Amino acid sequence: MRRPSVLFFNRTYPPVRGASGRVLRDLARTLAKEGWQVTVITTGPQKIVERDGAVKIIRLKAPARPKGIFSYISIWVRMMIEGLKLPSTHLIVTMTDPPLLSLVGSVLSHFKKNRHIHWCQDLYPDVLPSMGMHMPVFMMDMFYGLSRWAMKKADKVIVIGRCMARHLSQDGFDPKQITVIPNWPDQELVQKGVNAHDAALEAAYASTGMSQDRDESVYREYADQVKYGLKFRILYAGNIGRAHPLETILNAAEMLCHEQDDIEFIFVGDGENFDKLAHERSVRHLDNVRLLPYQPINRLKELMESGDVHLMSMAGDAAGMIVPSKLYSALAAQRPCIFVGPTQSEAAKVINDYQAGSVVNQGDAEVLAEEIRQMRHNSDKWFHAHEGAAKAAGIYRPEELINAWIERAWAVVEPEIRD
Repeated sequence: MRRPSVLFFNRTYPPVRGASGRVLRDLARTLAKEGWQVTVITTGPQKIVERDGAVKIIRLKAPARPKGIFSYISIWVRMMIEGLKLPSTHLIVTMTDPPLLSLVGSVLSHFKKNRHIHWCQDLYPDVLPSMGMHMPVFMMDMFYGLSRWAMKKADKVIVIGRCMARHLSQDGFDPKQITVIPNWPDQELVQKGVNAHDAALEAAYASTGMSQDRDESVYREYADQVKYGLKFRILYAGNIGRAHPLETILNAAEMLCHEQDDIEFIFVGDGENFDKLAHERSVRHLDNVRLLPYQPINRLKELMESGDVHLMSMAGDAAGMIVPSKLYSALAAQRPCIFVGPTQSEAAKVINDYQAGSVVNQGDAEVLAEEIRQMRHNSDKWFHAHEGAAKAAGIYRPEELINAWIERAWAVVEPEIRD
């Protein structure tokens, strides 16, 4: 049997941040360890060819945050041209950043006669209205037609949620073509040996935004509040993009600001809504809201375990189009979750299936505030959700999900390799 080869397409790959780039790196490294020849076409601050262990990385120069549709189109075109210049591989895997990469896979598989898997992280252009992005009807119809045509030509479509699979099945996809494999949490979160107690203290220090040397007494006072349970931390860790509304969360934080000074909201990350969050915090005088930039990967486990409850948000009309990866990281940290979003989405179903927390509809700020109060004051409720999260963590394990992905890849390429 010949050594299999695979070519991935995705705009992000570490150290460029992005949830899709993170899972891509894990999969690419594992495939390389198992003997595959792995190449990734991605972007970065400069055009360069580099290596991540045995993985070959081809970076095209592009901004970290492309602005406007033409910026994404430019990246899309350059990725396709770069792929056409490379030798043929047994398998092409396209993701969904930039949108319509499935079309790149279809074009390349036509000319190079290789197999194609589309790894669907987001459904475009379907999700664009949920992100507040609107285009003329004829353009939406054109992009929708191209997207579905290219995806149906793929040998396999791997989606990250059952809601996404249902959405595609309604578009006439053959159920045998679609496989559901959730995104896995960061592998650093399942490693042993990190002291969660000390983690809470360090994260508390970071959230003060002050120098420990310059004001040791203030830092110690705040750190002791976390250490002895006087602060109850609601943690939102990850991207705060257009499909992650903030209004319900901010309204709940405003309700709790003056009545519960022991409850705090910590937002860690960035995204297009992060600046809006900072503005609203200032305008509403939300002293219970703290903002932090992305933290180094070696602090990820301690950060995630420092949260008493993990919070995530999704637009109500985005069910079946996106799945927040931060859910699986919260479960890996074995923390209760509160999901503000549609009840028919994958995130809501996972939380309810494992009784790992609560689901609140967008707009129900009073319900969200009450759920947080209950988590704070009802220890039975918190521990029940904690046990559910721990049970789910045993199911959504990185190595098992990665192995499931590789099994599908082998099933697609093996007939060609044996010929």
